[in-house]
Amino acid sequence: MQPVNLPKKRELYDVFANILVCVFAVANLFPLYWLFTSSLKNSSDVIKMPPDWWPRTFTFANYTEVFRNQPALRWTFNSLYVAGLTTLLVVIASAMAAYAFSKLRFKGRNVIFIVFVSSMMVPKEVMIVPLFRITQDLGLVNSVYGMIWPNVAIAFGVFLLKGFFDSAPDALREAARIDGAGEVRTFLQILLPIVKPGIGALFILNFVQVWNDYLWQLVVGQEKESKTLMVGIATLMQDLNPNFAYKMAGATVAAVPMLLIFILFQGYFTRGISIGAVKE
Repeated sequence: MQPVNLPKKRELYDVFANILVCVFAVANLFPLYWLFTSSLKNSSDVIKMPPDWWPRTFTFANYTEVFRNQPALRWTFNSLYVAGLTTLLVVIASAMAAYAFSKLRFKGRNVIFIVFVSSMMVPKEVMIVPLFRITQDLGLVNSVYGMIWPNVAIAFGVFLLKGFFDSAPDALREAARIDGAGEVRTFLQILLPIVKPGIGALFILNFVQVWNDYLWQLVVGQEKESKTLMVGIATLMQDLNPNFAYKMAGATVAAVPMLLIFILFQGYFTRGISIGAVKE
């Protein structure tokens, strides 16, 4: 019987796996490629059959029209402000709550945490009407703060960061207390730096979620100047104007900031997820 050449089989498997990954990568990147190249074409070339896989003539007039005819800069600022401030507040609130659930000992801690996390099973669409009524009564409709505050108290951030605080040894907290550090100093200077990877992962995940929170931003931002970029660009898609290249340019403007955020912070995201998946 001929011995099986395991190293050779392993090498063939790796080659096949790499080819398969490349195929899936190209398939996932193709919509982005088509979106960007279509935004640089004339409108008639976008719907041309057979299609031009590469623009025959490059034009940036579509982007110029987006920023000239629509308050796209204002929409972009609204989106960045809403997503950035919401995520910052979520990180602060989630870190403090997760520290309390993980390291502090108080009666009913586990029951409260289970009830708190159970709220993740309730879809936001169920609460959209009462949430809007409360926002309306507070005078926050057509305001960026009406888009921010309802998204601050989320259970996912607490659930994610609690796992990171659980992995931090209790001996560190005890040593800090022996050295005279109070609860606030122990939290800020001792344990918070340890969970930085988790904070990075939460920042990216929550930033993307708020950036793409189309339904709530559509309900709250009813006036043109109060719209976010996602809602504003969506109004271009609903326009009867048959200029498809113009609409592609608007969609590209909405997609590029998210791609840049993920590319810049993907290292923190990968590290945070991988560390959080391993519990010592």
